[in-house]
Amino acid sequence: MVLRLFLCASAALREVLSSVCPFPDNRNQMILLGYRGSGKTTIGRLLAQQMNLPFVDTDDLIIAMADRSIREIFEQKGESYFRDLESLAVQDACDREAIIALGGGAILRESNRKRLTASSHRRIYLRCEAQALHDRIHADPRTAANRPSLTHLGGGIEEIRSLLLIREPLYRAVMTEELDVTNLSAIDAAQQLAKAVT
Repeated sequence: MVLRLFLCASAALREVLSSVCPFPDNRNQMILLGYRGSGKTTIGRLLAQQMNLPFVDTDDLIIAMADRSIREIFEQKGESYFRDLESLAVQDACDREAIIALGGGAILRESNRKRLTASSHRRIYLRCEAQALHDRIHADPRTAANRPSLTHLGGGIEEIRSLLLIREPLYRAVMTEELDVTNLSAIDAAQQLAKAVT
């Protein structure tokens, strides 16, 4: 599988595009974007180990700030409160020299998208087909306990498809690269991303 570069590597083009979507200077630091179940956390941890960098998950930052699970935040405080905390987590994470797993809905806010595109991190969209996402999410016993459904569709395949229609263009608007992980194991995906640095 070949990483599909979103931006040309030529210095001239990078200079022209820098005001819109800055090309990262430090190729080791990465922000992993993608829908729930795409493997951001698992791949991120593996990648951080391989590259000897800290790992940061914005969901973990949110949980620490709220002192409750994401499901509990949604149920007790509502989605708007969760998104406010998420914006704080994005700001915090983007200032760190690390491998970062970004919450799947963080790109919904324009302020977060601006913060991401201003970051010097590589921003990699972990693309995955809806059916594979569905299968992974429902195979994970932690999903029901820790993750809320995001629409009235109840977390099934139709919810995933409908949200991908909204989110995928936003992932691609802020990414620097895209890796299709539909048929990749987390280990294979991490190895491909690590190789792309060298």
